[in-house]
Amino acid sequence: MSLKNGKIATILNHDQHKDQYGAVVPPIYQNSLFTFESWDDIDNAFDDKSENFIYSRLLNPTAKITEDKIAKIAGGEKAKLCASGIAAISSAILHCVSAGDHIITVNNIYGPSNNFICKYLKDKFNITSSFIDGTNIEEFEKHIHPNTSLIYLESPSSLNFELQDLEAVAKIAKKHHIKTVIDNTWASPIFQKPLTLGIDIEVHSVSKYLCGHSDVVAGVIISNKKLLDEILLAEHELLGAKIAPFEAWLILRSLRTLKIRMLAHQQTAITVANYLDKHPKVKKVNYPGLPHFEQFDLAKKQMSGFSGLLSFVLDTKDIEKIKLFVNKLELFKLGVSWGGHDSLVYAPIISYLKELKPEQFKAMNITEGLIRISIGLEDADDLINDLEEALVLI
Repeated sequence: MSLKNGKIATILNHDQHKDQYGAVVPPIYQNSLFTFESWDDIDNAFDDKSENFIYSRLLNPTAKITEDKIAKIAGGEKAKLCASGIAAISSAILHCVSAGDHIITVNNIYGPSNNFICKYLKDKFNITSSFIDGTNIEEFEKHIHPNTSLIYLESPSSLNFELQDLEAVAKIAKKHHIKTVIDNTWASPIFQKPLTLGIDIEVHSVSKYLCGHSDVVAGVIISNKKLLDEILLAEHELLGAKIAPFEAWLILRSLRTLKIRMLAHQQTAITVANYLDKHPKVKKVNYPGLPHFEQFDLAKKQMSGFSGLLSFVLDTKDIEKIKLFVNKLELFKLGVSWGGHDSLVYAPIISYLKELKPEQFKAMNITEGLIRISIGLEDADDLINDLEEALVLI
């Protein structure tokens, strides 16, 4: 059987790489440059820098093996690893806009993405933006300007996990010749494939599920070959946000368990979400995997599963009680990231008022009692017991 026709679990666990010694794990090509036998050889390589190994800032064999695997499972033609998630996000956005353009995006996107769009691009390039709810497809069409060049999506969005109808947005964008970019970190390519729904570019914080071991900071851009090569030879090469070979190798290691990790995250998250949903000290649970989630039907339509990141609202706005709750948790460690094997807790009120303007904070529908948790790979009963001991303090 050809690996080309293999299913995701098979693709993740086999590498299209032939080692001269028969090594089952591809080696780390820990080198900065690649040499050539002759003038003609290197001259020919420069004719197509997107496909030839010349300098590891642009292409490296270890990174390429990993990139090819990610592209394959996402339904894309090509992928490029970057030094961080925000490096992938900013590179993808920059490729789609020019000075004076307009961007449509949704309210609850990742904080640094928000700042990059509404502050950095505005101050440096006079690029304006419209932040919309995103759950109403008509809002996208309504906010298109003559200079709109990009619709930037995050589905589910950060903190409240609202969805956008990806197929419908893609159709509107194509009708108006507008590029689309989505941050698909929450679902991972295991549970959602936006490129197959018509989205142009997909980005991930690889630090989250794709790596999943809390030991790598990285990002990835996935698209068709034409678009990806354009980004590769412009934003990626010129801004220099490359991935190191060792980090690429660690990501390759992690991809082998991606599917079984995502299934485990999902199973435990649903159990914890149902527990929280019934708890008297919890006002609301935000998790697309709950049947009464407002967009559950859309979630089932465009996703094949649900990850381990969710939020809930405590039945209090008393900051001191919220601090007691967070500090009481033991298995849920207090930290800003998510998607790893370890369970984490974060109260967005800690940093969002420092990063966002008050009107932006209000538009994101965030309250003092909103708590985000990332479900790791621990036992579900132990995580519930940890939450129960902390919730009695509310």
